[in-house]
Amino acid sequence: MDEVQITPGMQRYIDKNNQYLADRDRYIRDEVKKWKFDTVAVHGLYTVRDAIEDYQGAIVEPIFMSTSQAYRDSDEMAAALAYLIPTWCYSRIANPSTYYYEWTLALLEGYGFDGETSCCSTSSGMAAIMTAVQPFLVNRTHHKLEPRNFVATARCYGGTFQQFSVRLMEERDIECRWVLDGGNLDEWASKIDENTRFLYGELPSNPGQGFFDVRAVADLAHEHNLPLICDSTVATPALLRPICHGADVVVQSVTKTLCSSGFGVCGAVIARKNLVTNIDNEAMRSDFASYVKYLPNRDYGPNLHPMQAIMALNDIRTLRSKVDLMSRNTMRVARFLDQHPAVESVQYLGLPSHPLHELASRYLWLVDAEYDELYGKPVNRYGHLLSFCVRGGAEAARKAFDKLQRIWRATDLGRIKSVATIPAISTHQQQGEKGRELAHIPPNLIRLCVGGEHPDDVIADLERALG
Repeated sequence: MDEVQITPGMQRYIDKNNQYLADRDRYIRDEVKKWKFDTVAVHGLYTVRDAIEDYQGAIVEPIFMSTSQAYRDSDEMAAALAYLIPTWCYSRIANPSTYYYEWTLALLEGYGFDGETSCCSTSSGMAAIMTAVQPFLVNRTHHKLEPRNFVATARCYGGTFQQFSVRLMEERDIECRWVLDGGNLDEWASKIDENTRFLYGELPSNPGQGFFDVRAVADLAHEHNLPLICDSTVATPALLRPICHGADVVVQSVTKTLCSSGFGVCGAVIARKNLVTNIDNEAMRSDFASYVKYLPNRDYGPNLHPMQAIMALNDIRTLRSKVDLMSRNTMRVARFLDQHPAVESVQYLGLPSHPLHELASRYLWLVDAEYDELYGKPVNRYGHLLSFCVRGGAEAARKAFDKLQRIWRATDLGRIKSVATIPAISTHQQQGEKGRELAHIPPNLIRLCVGGEHPDDVIADLERALG
């Protein structure tokens, strides 16, 4: 960008807004950082002062449906469009409603983290993945196209597999080096070279319940001056906050667990400030989420609608209690399936028989359980997603699936209503048989996301379908 000539009028706006930002930072440091997780989820950075002084006392964040912001004069407009003051000049770039959404998610993912975090909202989880990875895949030299690669776990969502294998590898010749065993640190290390730009992992993975040692992989990435990007959609910050364990960037398909009602589609990228990267871009390094929000995403346009932002915020307010309920329900269902004669195997990290149970138990904890009068101590929770293989192959799995009555047949997940799908014919169909083999997705596997119903009723529906 060209250097901006700052007029005295612009400087007045800059000084005023610098004071606003300083006051907000002080409020976060002195007040918000002392709150428990539930309080952050309920309030975010929307204050009584905001409500009374700016929004006629509204106790819920307002929905700003305007496409753009009006300015007092040319000085304010010039300062805003140069990003010298906070602005929502155009809702493709920013909006007060999405700001409140972003601030809340940044605080939740950064809960317990000593440093600072920021967030960029997106229109979907897939847009969030694109937003998180594209800035690291630029050419480091303007003179020639250079080889580029990144390392990612093969056990991931089907849409992620398609974005990496088709949109990046086939269409742009950017190599994705798949890690087949995320628990094998040597395999991660063997894929890294001087052209690697980042490491990427999903945990717990959808649908196969893959998991890896976040701290160890983050340390490995940082040894090579690379960032670790984690998709933590299934766990949410109620169970896992990868940034606290060394990760640089977190991707959330907020559509899923965070937005359990199922009202709409949205995503988010949350990053710690001063992340690790071998890209020579100080603005990106110092505040990645703000950088992508105001520059790359300004141009690509994967924005979040302000109404969706506030609807998602209302779901997020009760995140911890819902994730706890759904996790406990899922554990009971997993135990039932694990003993059923029609079930070949169950993949759920909460089962002691799962090969990754011990590793997952080091990371997956219900946030603030030690402050909860129901528990009074740390407790493990393993989320709402499980998968199981039906004995008898693909046809037997489809017959059982078609008999479900209370559990909804849908490709969705993270709902307050239980939903199930067969990934081989739905979410992972397009990646082909070889791709599904890489991700450990056999044709007789059913993915089940247990909701908030009484688990006895979910179990009764499964018993009828498998009987």
